[in-house]
Amino acid sequence: MNRRDFIKHSIGAAVATSALLTACTKKRQSSSKHIRQDSASKGEMTLRVNHNSGDKVSLLGFGMMRLPVMAGGTARENPDAPIDQDAVNEMVDYALEHGVNYFDTSPVYCQGLSEQSTGIALARHPRSSYFIATKMSNFDTAAWPEEESKAMFERSLKYLQTDYIDYLLLHSVGGSARGKNSLETFNGRYIDNGILDWLVEQKRIGRIRNLGFSYHGDVSIFDMLLRWHDEGRYHWDFCQIELNYLDWNYAKDINPRNTNASYLYAELHKRGIPAVIMEPLLGGRLANQPEHITRRFLERAPESSAAEWALRYAGTPEGVLTVLSGMTYMEHLEENVRTFSPLRPLTDEENRFMLSIAEEVFSLKAIPCTTCNYCMPCPYGLNIPMIFSHYNKCIAEGNMPSTLSDPDSKAYQRQRRAFLVGYDRQVPKLRQADHCIGCHHCEPHCPQRINIPKEMKRIRQYVEQLKREGC
Repeated sequence: MNRRDFIKHSIGAAVATSALLTACTKKRQSSSKHIRQDSASKGEMTLRVNHNSGDKVSLLGFGMMRLPVMAGGTARENPDAPIDQDAVNEMVDYALEHGVNYFDTSPVYCQGLSEQSTGIALARHPRSSYFIATKMSNFDTAAWPEEESKAMFERSLKYLQTDYIDYLLLHSVGGSARGKNSLETFNGRYIDNGILDWLVEQKRIGRIRNLGFSYHGDVSIFDMLLRWHDEGRYHWDFCQIELNYLDWNYAKDINPRNTNASYLYAELHKRGIPAVIMEPLLGGRLANQPEHITRRFLERAPESSAAEWALRYAGTPEGVLTVLSGMTYMEHLEENVRTFSPLRPLTDEENRFMLSIAEEVFSLKAIPCTTCNYCMPCPYGLNIPMIFSHYNKCIAEGNMPSTLSDPDSKAYQRQRRAFLVGYDRQVPKLRQADHCIGCHHCEPHCPQRINIPKEMKRIRQYVEQLKREGC
């Protein structure tokens, strides 16, 4: 199935298989001059105020892209399993009860079912008690025509059971469709079809309250949109960027096509554009660090986890409106709520400590995959995110045997076995890196701008060498 058919299938599935959402029937009784931080007593969620709308937004935002499914895990891991709507309802109830009021979804999350599930959970509560963020996710050229893109917005309203969207984003600007550059892609998605002007009109009549964009990819598109803001051509009420302690200074070093978060944040902050933060934990990578780095965190603050440090880093900068976290399990939600209730901003000394951690993490040379699944499905059946996830996990756990080590040493043999056995357990053989033919179908869709075929070739050669040395 190609990406076009996949998106069509996802949207169709959202209409035809709403029964997969096992809806719970029980009802609940239910700072800068631009963004200031409300005073919060101990145990209360920290709020930030959006100067464009006056919204008091929870500093922790609930990302609805990793929802739990009945088979266990997430919709990404088990794409054919029904969403566990009872679990989603329970988590949304807990979030609202503990001050979380920003819920971020998209027409393409969870095989196209995230908006429906989010709508079911939120509709059980007063509409004034939460803010909904969703996206114009017209990635595929089949969704570029004016009517198709408008229909996507109308479906979002229907699935979310609302007549207005609080925060509407142009989804993942800066990327490129196959055979087109980033500017051609942006113009095709939003300008040539008149959709951006149509969205501005929807904001004028009250169907959208805040209009912004999420950025991945070509920084020239980011700069162009901010130039339009400066010129008064379009006003951006907010912008969603990837910000974490690793990407602050090393995003471009990790991949030359990425942009350092320090630049993105500075450009937004000097214009007073509120920043919504995505990937504060880099898809969980920053919550699961190698033992020697975890030890540094524990020595400094035994009661604080690596995830808490990373979330505090993302929430500290002035001008950050909310920090999104994709949460699947109640324990993750509870921990994240504690971190932001209230936020303890990093001191200057703690910030220097975090940047020293970033330097150590960067030296590990992991692949910057966040398992967002935008590269999927692979036409040749590879499980790209799981291949990268296993590779990164072995780095983090110290099970990455160096090809420069003595292959007869006990340490090398232990690491070699852990890598290869784990690889076969995590990724079925027909979905491993050696089946990549370098078609580049996946590459234009990767928000992290990873050269996926190149990395697949590197992993394939690495695995082949490990296997030879066991003969």
